Amino acid sequence: MKKIFFAAMILLLVAFTACARDGSDDDLTTVRVSEVMRSVFYAPQYAAIELGFFEDEGIRIDLITSDGADRVMTALLTGAADIGFSGPEATIYVFNEGRADHAVVFAQVTKRDGSFLIAREPMPDFTWEDLRGRHVLPGRRGGMPFMALEYVVRESGLEPGRDVDFDTSVAFAAMVGAFLGGDADFVTAFEPIASTIELEGRGYVVASVGEASGEIPYTAYYALGSFIEANPEIIQGFTNAIARGQAWVQENPPEVIAEVIAPFFPDADPAILTSSIARYLEFDAYSSNPIMTEDSFNRLQTVMESAGELTRRAPFEALVNNAFAERAARQARSGHR
Repeated sequence: MKKIFFAAMILLLVAFTACARDGSDDDLTTVRVSEVMRSVFYAPQYAAIELGFFEDEGIRIDLITSDGADRVMTALLTGAADIGFSGPEATIYVFNEGRADHAVVFAQVTKRDGSFLIAREPMPDFTWEDLRGRHVLPGRRGGMPFMALEYVVRESGLEPGRDVDFDTSVAFAAMVGAFLGGDADFVTAFEPIASTIELEGRGYVVASVGEASGEIPYTAYYALGSFIEANPEIIQGFTNAIARGQAWVQENPPEVIAEVIAPFFPDADPAILTSSIARYLEFDAYSSNPIMTEDSFNRLQTVMESAGELTRRAPFEALVNNAFAERAARQARSGHR
């Protein structure tokens, strides 16, 4: 009965979306978005695209996967993208370099690290002390996956480079392949890759980095200040769509979410998509609205300082514009666009 109910819900969603998209899209404005990677960690974004929330706002999304926050920011600064989607640490780096037309955050999507620590053998009683003397592939130095893991390890009383071998010689996109090929004792990975590795019996999730690190404004949308100033209607419409996607993910079960975002993961097992989303929902990874708080922004900078990647703090008011998110959150709560 439960499967029949979910199937009926999905059919209704598909029918509704098809009706919403019926007709000409000649009036849609194309917005180029560079995402840091493809992961169910970003389910609200894919739901908003697939359910037509952006089209409701007159926007067509051209989505580019850039594999790294540094590459996302490069795409933005070179004009290859209109909006960047990655860890907001990238905006702090650019601001501190003194760029006048710097990137400004206007919407937050996730509030915890979405990566999982994977070991070669099951470790049901894992503690972070188990990393002592071990070889770990943690991600690119200065990136959020690296800094969040480093923060957790330090808070657990270990010092990366002394007590734990943090190997940053492997590119972010190549880490899992290197681990599966025999390199390192541990690697971090996002969903659905982490669950796929487990299903294949080639590794075992032993810890959630996000659960251990606490709330951090982990992934957000940003654009150049000049673009926001010149296109406030686009930024508002974009944020409205994301807020609806966030609300929709909060209101629906993993089975339904997985079915809707499945086109973005054509090679993924539906059961893995469902369990991956359930895992993120379980430890409250998704932001319920696109507003970034000053407290969380300051905590991000604390994590960056702990990693030795920040010598000067950036002002919240210069790098975060919550006006669009606050308006979108009010509309999402009231059920109006």
